[in-house]
Amino acid sequence: MRWFEDYEVGHIERFGAYVVSRDEVIDFATKFDPQPFHLDDRAAAANPIFGRLAASGWHSCAMLMRMLTDHWTEDGHFSLAGTGVDELRWLKPVYPGDVLSAEAEVLAKKASGSKPIGFIDYRLAMFNQLGDTVMTLKVTNIQPRRPE
Repeated sequence: MRWFEDYEVGHIERFGAYVVSRDEVIDFATKFDPQPFHLDDRAAAANPIFGRLAASGWHSCAMLMRMLTDHWTEDGHFSLAGTGVDELRWLKPVYPGDVLSAEAEVLAKKASGSKPIGFIDYRLAMFNQLGDTVMTLKVTNIQPRRPE
């Protein structure tokens, strides 16, 4: 178990090797973001931004969450909750066949004055197999404080 007190500002963790599948891109888009460039090869090829079938940005967020959950569960992180997302940026398309990885940097931390919790601000980034940054965001997680 990692406690609020175990996190240091400036610490960076790198993790993940998520393979993006074509079927998953289409399935997610069908359910949650049914725009043609996420569903159809011809429509995607005609789109000057994507040029080929591309994952939804929301799907990219979900893939990052999967990598975070897998990594932090293995590592004993166990966040109690999050408070929100700031500065979400989709910088490059994510395509079927990409292999995604992630990085989490602790930006700041603040203990609650009245509860046995603390707030940790992170900068998250997701990269493709070429090392290109495809997405960035900032989040705040709520972590348990170490019992006295």
